[in-house]
Order: sequence, then structure tokens, then C-alpha cells
Amino acid sequence: MGVVFATRTLWAVVLALLVGSVLFLIAGANPLLAYRALFGEAFLDYFGFGATLVKFSPIVLAGLAVAIPLRAGLFNVGAEGQIYLGALFCTMAALYLPEFYWPLHMAVCIAAAMLGGALWAAIAGLLKAYRGINEVIVTLLLNYVGMNIVSYAASGPMMEEGAPYPYSPEIPFSLFMPSIMPPTDAHAGALFGIGLALILAFCLKYTTFGFALVTVGHNPQAARYAGINVRRQIVVSMMLGGALAGLAGGLEVVGVKYRLFQSFSPGYGFDGIVVAFMAAANPILVVVAALFFAGLRSGAQFMQRAVGVDSTVVDAIQGLIVMFVAASLSIRFSDSRWGRMLAQRRSMEDLLPARGKQNGEKQNA
Repeated sequence: MGVVFATRTLWAVVLALLVGSVLFLIAGANPLLAYRALFGEAFLDYFGFGATLVKFSPIVLAGLAVAIPLRAGLFNVGAEGQIYLGALFCTMAALYLPEFYWPLHMAVCIAAAMLGGALWAAIAGLLKAYRGINEVIVTLLLNYVGMNIVSYAASGPMMEEGAPYPYSPEIPFSLFMPSIMPPTDAHAGALFGIGLALILAFCLKYTTFGFALVTVGHNPQAARYAGINVRRQIVVSMMLGGALAGLAGGLEVVGVKYRLFQSFSPGYGFDGIVVAFMAAANPILVVVAALFFAGLRSGAQFMQRAVGVDSTVVDAIQGLIVMFVAASLSIRFSDSRWGRMLAQRRSMEDLLPARGKQNGEKQNA
């Protein structure tokens, strides 16, 4: 029973896909063909997998941006706004700094993206640590502030002259992120996500920083009693999450868009919230969950062409996954309770044959 409970998130996803098959039937499509087109093209086709990796890069970083503060007991729902600020800082570093040795210039752009996201998340962290203001409300509202700041920049001071709609000038060609699956758009940003997930998993398990962060998440009072600076851990974890989300925005600029667009993110920050909860805030599982979600997003386009079902059905399935995963996380399992139930059942099974044997002996006598 414990194994089933430990994998309840996986069962929730399977159940959501089964319920989603009803939507395919209502839309007049064969669910098996639809899912084969969806996942087959997203993971087994070369160009389809390239498209999956393009979406994987921002989703995995957004998932980590939510997961790390979550381990410290904080709900960072502001990854979307942090992605926008990271993209803004990265574009400013790419356009307004003089061109120099490209690896160093690229590193500066990535550092600027992480700085933008970290500073934006620090607002929520400082308000939480020193004023006790709910970080969910602050990060949620900062999303819209950040998106509007970027909209203003792309349509005002940074807008390319003569552009038909709001976007900035293109960044220098030397700053384009190299491809890892030519001729697809898959870029090296996906490797950033996997590498950072491994590093964070190691840090959380084997370093004093990770131990302090997880302790604050489990019990802030006990952490304070043990001498851990709880306020500092809150601010640092939020800034670390913001830096990861900002990196996601910066990689979108140097790896996919090559300029700053208004409303350039289709909601990667919100996908990151779902991914982090699906993975139970485990950095390694965040990679798996992000790959699954990226496959859903990229495979929807292929499925639409293959079986004629609108890609919005996939959006509905994503909503079902969110609901079922949230419901599964609300289930609590008590090992001792199940142990007592199993022990009672075994004692009754042992007792019934013994009583039957006694009754038979009495009748014979």
C-alpha cells in the first residue's frame, strides 16, 4: 500500500489521461490514435523531440524555481513574472553592452537574466521574512507588474524603429545559443535545466545550505532553535528560485526569440507550478515532469494535424492533470493505521477457522 501511495501522483496522471480520452471521443477522435500521435511525435520523432526540448528548457527551470522555495515552505507562484524580468535584463545586456569576446558576453547576458529574476523574487522574500506578508499574494501580483513592465519596454523605449508590432531589435548573432539538434530549434538551454537540477539535488541532500533550507521548510521554530537564520533562508530560497526563472527568460531570448517580445511566454511560469507539485519538489523528478509537460505542449500541434482534434483538448487534459494531481496530494496515508487494519484482518482470518474447528468438535461430541 505504501508503494501505491508513494506513486499516487503517477496514478493521478494516468487517471487524468483516461478521463481525457472521453474528451477525444466527444470530439469524434479515437483516443488511442490521438495519444499515439501526441506522444509518438513529441518523443519518438526527431523534429518532434526537438520541439519538445525547446519547450522543456523554460518549463524545467520554472519548475525548479517553484520547487526550491517550496522545500523551504514557501509558495513561489511568481515564476511567470520572474521569467519576464529575466528576459528584460538579458536583452538589455545583449543590446546595450558593447560587443566583446562572445563567451564572456554570453555569460554576462545569462548572469543578467538570473539577476533580474532574483531581484524580482527578492521583493516577495523580504516582505515575507521581515513583515510576514503572504508570499503567494505578493508573487502572484508581481507577475502582472513584471509582464506590464516588459510590455512597456517592448512597445516604448526598447521598440525597434518601424516594427509592425512591439518588439526590440535583434540581439547580436554571436549571442545566439548553439543548437544541440540541428536543424531543429533545440538549443543548449535544455542542458542548463538538467545540469542545475542535478546540482540542486546534490546541494539539498549533502550540503549544510540544503539541510538548513529543508529544516526551515519542515519546522521554522525548530530551525530557529537550532541556530539557523530563518529570515536569511527565506530570502535566499526566494532569490534562488527567481534566478532560475530569470534564467528561463534569458534563455528564451538567446535561444529562441533573439529579441524581446511583448507577451512572449505562453505561461511557462504557471506550468512550472504544476511541474513542481507533480514532482513533490524533488529536483530530479522536476526534470521528468517537465519533459512530460513539454511533450504535451509540443505534441498537441502534431496531434491536431494527425487526427483533426483541436489542440485546446490538450489544454483541457492539462487542466485535468492539475486537478487530479492536486487531489492526490491532498490524500494522507498513515502507515500505522494501515498496519493496524491489516493486523486486525489477519487476526480475524486466524480466529474464524479456529472457531469453526471448535464448533465441529462440539457437534461430533
